[in-house]
Amino acid sequence: MPNNLIEMTALEKKFPERQTAAVASLTLQIQSGGVTGLVGPDGAGKTTLMRMLAGLLTPSQGTLRVVGLDPVTEEGKLHAILGYMPQKFGLYEDLTVMENLSLYADLRGVTGALRQPTFDRLLDFTDLTHFTSRLAGKLSGGMKQKLGLACTLLGQPKVLLLDEPGVGVDPISRRELWRMVHELADEGMLILWSTSYLDEAEQCREVLLMNEGIVIYHGAPGALTQKMAGRTLLVNDGSGTHRQLLQRALRLPLISDGVIQGKSVRLILARQAERAALAKALNLPEDGIEETEPRFEDAFIDLLGGGPGGKQAMAEIMPKIAGNAGETVIEARRLTKKFGDFAATDNISFSVRRGEIFGLLGPNGAGKSTTFKMMCGLLVPTAGQALVLNMDLKTSSGRARQRLGYMAQKFSLYGNLTVEQNLRFFSGVYGLHGKHQQRKMDEMSQAFDFAPIYRQTPDSLPLGFKQRLALACSLMHEPDILFLDEPTSGVDPLTRREFWLHINGMVEKGVTVMVTTHFMDEAEYCDRIGLVYHGKLIASGTPDELKQRTASTEAPNPTMEQAFIALVGNYDKDNGHAAA
Repeated sequence: MPNNLIEMTALEKKFPERQTAAVASLTLQIQSGGVTGLVGPDGAGKTTLMRMLAGLLTPSQGTLRVVGLDPVTEEGKLHAILGYMPQKFGLYEDLTVMENLSLYADLRGVTGALRQPTFDRLLDFTDLTHFTSRLAGKLSGGMKQKLGLACTLLGQPKVLLLDEPGVGVDPISRRELWRMVHELADEGMLILWSTSYLDEAEQCREVLLMNEGIVIYHGAPGALTQKMAGRTLLVNDGSGTHRQLLQRALRLPLISDGVIQGKSVRLILARQAERAALAKALNLPEDGIEETEPRFEDAFIDLLGGGPGGKQAMAEIMPKIAGNAGETVIEARRLTKKFGDFAATDNISFSVRRGEIFGLLGPNGAGKSTTFKMMCGLLVPTAGQALVLNMDLKTSSGRARQRLGYMAQKFSLYGNLTVEQNLRFFSGVYGLHGKHQQRKMDEMSQAFDFAPIYRQTPDSLPLGFKQRLALACSLMHEPDILFLDEPTSGVDPLTRREFWLHINGMVEKGVTVMVTTHFMDEAEYCDRIGLVYHGKLIASGTPDELKQRTASTEAPNPTMEQAFIALVGNYDKDNGHAAA
């Protein structure tokens, strides 16, 4: 089968409101036969490139051919052979799975005798055969993405453009999406997959790494990763205060980047830096520093010039929270929530101590979001208690909420107000007025570097800036407890690191954090984790404890993602459920 090709020559896209090009002078080829990953920080130009390939944006200059067709002048021919799944795919939530498929089949001209066999093939391929009568709005995040992919594949496209299909999807569902996409690539389809999950990029045959509109690397991910050999280290000072160790390390010019990995800190040595010099700077014996296998994310961060450093701007402006370090400040007691006969959560109990980060993990549809909403006071339990600072949220929700900060999973700011107006509105809601309100707005603007975007609306901003603003608004009243529902979903690794610098700094000041996430490397930042599945808490413990529970001769040192999948699989096996 001949190769399908995307060919670009001096391709450029400029927008009037921007001084620099969104996509700048790209000359390259993308071939079929494997998945090509499109990665880069927020605002790098990934979505702009995707939209030009789909014929939705006209290039400012240069030439572009998709399977020999010009996306602008031959738009009709191209749309017949191209599938495009944008970040917000247009499923109709009040239509069933089958009604959505039928609608998109009509739009793609899949009619007559071809229609039913096509539906049967796609439903089998996406494992949605038993859900054809379910409303799309009632599907889990992973199932919605699989239905979106099925709709995109109607008409048997030769080219598939997927813009961040894994965002908000649990690790098990993401593996299913990858299995399907690899099958399609093996059959000869040209697939371009944009992603902010760099473990996904490692599965690609080749990656395009973009920054500021320019491709700064094009090739196999493994080739870039191996350039980091000898520079990725695991450090443990034995004190258990890994957050403080990370802060010390990030302030050193010897270090290019660092993240928490279980009880250790994962560091990238700057070029030409020596392990002996690092050991001396951290006052550690050299045997407290061990070399570890590099990851593509290490290479990505290093190629972009390193991580955001060790400055904890939020910690500098947050007051020290009064209270005892060991006291319980969040507690779920036999928490149950039923919708009709269906138990979304069933007798869940856990507690969180002051100054702790507690992660709530689980597959899509497992009950973790329901649990999280009850702990925030957004849902009333059917039975049991949700306690915050010893206040029952069912009876004292108003008083408790004055001590809570909440950042919603779905962007909750006002898109038609400016950054300044959003800060003023949310600070006013929390009771801030006059000089105190203005001082807090100024502090937040400085901490999050809002000055260049102060008069812009959130709708016009990249996702990373929107998320920074949402976090700032949730912190205006200096809360004791912070609830974060997938706070970094869809943002790039640099922005994710910046978020966790802020969070770690606030925890050092005594703030207690409860967080949900589908990003398993992010779960490593948690002091303890609760894994929710089938409405029950099936496992809890530190990240390292959960990993050790699933260690085997085949995987003696499992990743957090491998542990997550194994724990869910073991529960299914032990309880006679079909695999997740």
